[in-house]
Parts: sequence; structure tokens; C-alpha cells
Amino acid sequence: MLSKRTKTKVIGEHAAHDKDTGSAGVQIAVLSKQIDELTAHLKKHAKDNHSRRGLLKMVSQRRKLLAYMKKKEPEKYEKLLKKLDLKK
Repeated sequence: MLSKRTKTKVIGEHAAHDKDTGSAGVQIAVLSKQIDELTAHLKKHAKDNHSRRGLLKMVSQRRKLLAYMKKKEPEKYEKLLKKLDLKK
């Protein structure tokens, strides 16, 4: 789980304007940060299947948002992939 400070920082880096907290790019960035933290947790606690299920749901949600963004805003999609260092 992200701390409020970390989440605010991620939102600030990827927001299109001051009050942007729900655009696809921001959601993808927040999910990516959560996925990174949960992956680190699962490396230490390999048998934590409840958290693993949550991780898989987050990865699926991020994949859906990336597909949406690729379809609607291809240039922003490419920038976001480079900025977050995601493979596609």
C-alpha cells in the first residue's frame, strides 16, 4: 500500500493539470508504483497468495488502462511507457 506522500508525488509527476487525479496516465503510474512495492513484498513472502491475487488484479487493470490509452491517445501512451520504463 502506498503512503499518502508517495501517491501524491506520483500523481504530481504524471498529472496533466493541477486537479488531475483520475486520468488514465495517472492511474497507470499509481498502479505501476503499487505493483513495484507488492512485487518486492512477494520476493520476501513467497507464500502470500492473498497479496499475489491482488497483484494479478492490479496488473490486469494496468493492462486494460494501457490498452485504452494506446487506442485513444497513442502519443501520450508512448511517452508514458518511456517515463515508467514499461515494456510493450
